[in-house]
Amino acid sequence: MYGVELYGRVRLAVLGQGISQREAARRFGIDRGTVSKMVAHSAPPGYRQSLAPRRPKLDAHIGFIDQILHDDIGAPKKQRHTIQRIYDRLREERGFDGGYTTVRDYVHPRRQRMKEAFVPLAHPAGHAQADFGEAWAVIGGVTRKVHFLVVSLPHSDAIFVKAYPAETAEAFCDGHVAAFAFFGGVPQSILYDNTRLAVAKILGDGTRKRSTLFGALQSHYVFEDRYGRPGKGNDKGKVEGMVGFARRTFMVPFPRARDFADLNVMLETRCRERQGKTLRGKTASIGARMTADQAVFQDLPAVPFEACDKRPGRVTSQALVRYKNTDYSVPVAYAHRDVMVKAYVEEMVIVADGQEIARHRRSYEAGDFVFDPLHYLALLEQKVGALDQAAPLQGWDLPAEFATLRRLLEARLSPKNRRAAGKREYVQVLRLIETFPFATVHGAVRDALHLNALSYDAIKHLALCRVEKRQPKLDLAAYPHLPVARVTTTSPSSYMSLLSGEPA
Repeated sequence: MYGVELYGRVRLAVLGQGISQREAARRFGIDRGTVSKMVAHSAPPGYRQSLAPRRPKLDAHIGFIDQILHDDIGAPKKQRHTIQRIYDRLREERGFDGGYTTVRDYVHPRRQRMKEAFVPLAHPAGHAQADFGEAWAVIGGVTRKVHFLVVSLPHSDAIFVKAYPAETAEAFCDGHVAAFAFFGGVPQSILYDNTRLAVAKILGDGTRKRSTLFGALQSHYVFEDRYGRPGKGNDKGKVEGMVGFARRTFMVPFPRARDFADLNVMLETRCRERQGKTLRGKTASIGARMTADQAVFQDLPAVPFEACDKRPGRVTSQALVRYKNTDYSVPVAYAHRDVMVKAYVEEMVIVADGQEIARHRRSYEAGDFVFDPLHYLALLEQKVGALDQAAPLQGWDLPAEFATLRRLLEARLSPKNRRAAGKREYVQVLRLIETFPFATVHGAVRDALHLNALSYDAIKHLALCRVEKRQPKLDLAAYPHLPVARVTTTSPSSYMSLLSGEPA
């Protein structure tokens, strides 16, 4: 192939100096047809195929291949056909006996032409995008996966990030509540993918049926919810990029925190610090540009949304309520009753007849049991034989004075009934924790051990005295089992014996 330099010389001779193409061919030692091509083109045009390539072995199968490529457009990326898989299917299903290269040379350019093109988007102020991401962190000394919600303002590039133990509906809504508070207002609209946390179902006409909890959130804050096309992450490319940015920037190396509350304080601090930066191609900082977003935000409602999943439940005979394969205890008086379970990100609240009857830390461990020992003390007072085997009391870390009190209560009574009666009175002492603060009961037990006043009534009196800040007045006549101090009247003669040194 001749180069541009020769093209220029030939064109100058023919077009500039007026010599004939025959003379130019002789002068430059090239074919007359080549001279004609050089006159027609200012640079080498390259190889141009005049006829479509002939693929005698593949032509009968082109329709089959085109259908595969068309179907792959709607399939997940990780489950689309490779060229090798297309080649294998041609051989197995259609008896194709051609080579792999023939298939590759047809498929590759077809795929290039089928790739989607995109329109550059402008992002007006006051709108947001939201998405979940995953990362690893060290929480309480344990390396674990965390799920974090990113809410991004594309106009200003401001972001809010909050991490959770799991990607749940209540975490999704709690993240919105926290983001609105962080930004100081409610965006006009938020763009999502078709996450099940927001969309319960996509109807035949393409409209979305919101999930119950998200629908309540959207109604409370009154913002427009918009959705990208299924499987098209580029529709919300800003937040997709911010999820990766938050992971690379805020969570490398693995963040270390005491708990999720500590981790989220760290993440919020990083989000605020980032607002002072000016991105490349911008003339103002992120924080300065965010004022345009805030200017068109809606005001926050007077009361924040209660981000919890509410479900009806029924208490079992063991005073347990199940939520997502984890059992939580309630007072035994509510056994066999219907209740309402309110699942928050960090807590579980159980309500009966409009009144809260139990509150627990939330567990994300499948098959876990979360007990409050106080819920079972009323039953254990009746069934004291189960005291040592009661699962709710296993791991209840009480101060050493309680074990000492139990031992002395059981030893105080006669051998015939000491164990049952001593256990029952010990449980009665524990039940004081239902009424008094634990520190008060603990102090009363210490006082009782110091005074050797070992009874439920005495400890209750001592606890009341601590609450009322008065000196205890124990009537020992009411406690014949307690040691009694006998004080006699001293006669004057006894003092005289001390002076004389003689016994009285």
